[in-house]
Amino acid sequence: MERVNSTLLTEFILTGIPYPLRLRTFLFTFFLLIYILTQLGNLLILITVWADPKLHARPMYIFLGVLSVIDMGISSIIVPRLVMTFTLGIKPIPFGGCVAQLYFYHFLGSTQCFLYTLMAYDRYLAICQPLRYPVLMTAKLSALLVAGAWLAGSIHGAFQAILTFRLPYCGPNQVDYFFCDIPAVLKLACTDTTVNELVTFVDIGVVVASCFSLILLSYIQIIQTILRIRTADGRRRAFSTCGAHVTVVTVYYVPCAFIYLRPGTNSPLDGAAALFPTAVTPFLNPLIYTLRNQEVKLALKRMIGGPMTKTEV
Repeated sequence: MERVNSTLLTEFILTGIPYPLRLRTFLFTFFLLIYILTQLGNLLILITVWADPKLHARPMYIFLGVLSVIDMGISSIIVPRLVMTFTLGIKPIPFGGCVAQLYFYHFLGSTQCFLYTLMAYDRYLAICQPLRYPVLMTAKLSALLVAGAWLAGSIHGAFQAILTFRLPYCGPNQVDYFFCDIPAVLKLACTDTTVNELVTFVDIGVVVASCFSLILLSYIQIIQTILRIRTADGRRRAFSTCGAHVTVVTVYYVPCAFIYLRPGTNSPLDGAAALFPTAVTPFLNPLIYTLRNQEVKLALKRMIGGPMTKTEV
């Protein structure tokens, strides 16, 4: 498309991810199924935590319920648009829709970073200071921490959206990506984007690095405490309470670091990496937390009225 400097853009065209045309129907069905299962799985976790009195009174499961809400939100913001790219015809996204998509993605994504940090801190208190845990991590405090994560996430999302769309966009309007994200959109700006790229790198870098460092410090303390437990069964139980969290943190942070925290952000692998925090992680979280968390599995059994063994009661 030719660059038209006199007219500002009113819409963008998302090119989606590269794929062979013969796989169009398969990919449409696959990602549509991923989206439906993501919503159902996270909704099931949310209902289970809310309905079971043994879970919704505990901070760990309050955080898990909030994580399910975030996963449903991120999936709903990104995946339906991705599915549309596998249909015939051009499906433009309005300029305002692109702004909203970028804002909510970074709002929910950064909130998720903060929430993972809170979940690691919660596990640190529960394992390293079990006797003081009920006093240190109360339901009121956990609610305040969650509210702080939402507030910080909204500020981060607004900052990134304002920083990106304060620039003029006058053509072309083809975003070489499957959603409106900062690196892909900045390529279309009609002015120098060096300052934007630097500020984005520093801002996202601070959020990711600080959250990951706090998580790492928490787990160093947790591992040291677990290794001092004398019984093998005690160590196994302690590790099992943290295994799910370590798994989702790894799946989430590695792709994010690859996309945003390296000098060049024009790799064709960026799209594949972005599928993890936007589609794969929200889909996997309910599976990980139900398969690896015994208390959630027991709560599901109680909710559906399944048989309970004597050791589970």
